[in-house]
Amino acid sequence: MKPRLIFAGTPDFSVPSLRALLDADYNIVAVYTQPDRPAKRGQQLQFSAIKHFALDHALTVYQPKSLRDLEVQTQLRGFNADALIVVAYGLLLPEAVLAIPKHGCINVHGSLLPQWRGAAPIQRSLEAGNIDTGVTIMQMDKGLDTGAIYATRSLPILSTDTSGSLFVKLAELGADALTETLPAILAGQLNAIPQDHALSTHAAKLSKAEAELNWTLDAIVLERQIRAFNPWPIATLNVNQQTIKIWQATAVDNPLPTAAPGTWLRLDLHGLLIACGVGALLITEVQLANQKRQAISAIFRSGPLAELFKSQS
Repeated sequence: MKPRLIFAGTPDFSVPSLRALLDADYNIVAVYTQPDRPAKRGQQLQFSAIKHFALDHALTVYQPKSLRDLEVQTQLRGFNADALIVVAYGLLLPEAVLAIPKHGCINVHGSLLPQWRGAAPIQRSLEAGNIDTGVTIMQMDKGLDTGAIYATRSLPILSTDTSGSLFVKLAELGADALTETLPAILAGQLNAIPQDHALSTHAAKLSKAEAELNWTLDAIVLERQIRAFNPWPIATLNVNQQTIKIWQATAVDNPLPTAAPGTWLRLDLHGLLIACGVGALLITEVQLANQKRQAISAIFRSGPLAELFKSQS
């Protein structure tokens, strides 16, 4: 008899894991995802990535606002599931829910636990300058990403990686790790190893307030933030009451080390160079208000950016 699984996930990161479970011929008896959210402009309700995928594959979707509701918990028990697979679901699983499936709730987490427990592990690992990252297959408990570990898989963080590119890589890596380890977990042949809580770090949720760069910081720190905040919330530079979104930049030596942090040093074919607390940041791709993303090499001679540079000179 095929194992009966409930799947809980919401964003694009969750989709490869659900796809891999279907490809492996597991019986997905239900899919849980967060309620539909209003879209940015028209405020029309928008399906999650997992809801789109599940409906396309004729899976039954449930969208409770909370799993604390006793009726929801009764519904979950009725599925008689062997395990509940959780991948970036975004809702808290109370202890009563953790105890429902025969083999508990198994989580695919986007970091090498116990590093980077919390909401933004991929972004925080980039921001911190880690040289590698990975995924963890974990038995969930009542804590925040504190459960015992079944398996980890790692990959290097490249100098060109953004959180967006790492999301794609880790989503696929997590799907592979899940399908590799799940048979042994369901057969009771794989023991989970408790985490060393003394080694834990916290990956706080990102906020838009973090997007505005602090030019007194080292250029290498700012470069990492730009990569970590891509594609959200996107690092920003505010000048003359105008906000410029920064999509790509590189830390370089400062040719004018006495210049105050935040000084615009040069605008040319290579990019916009701005002094930092240590070093300088060469910005190569930006987005001006009401415009699309553009390489500075295409817009440095004229237009709003050139005018702003003149005002800073």
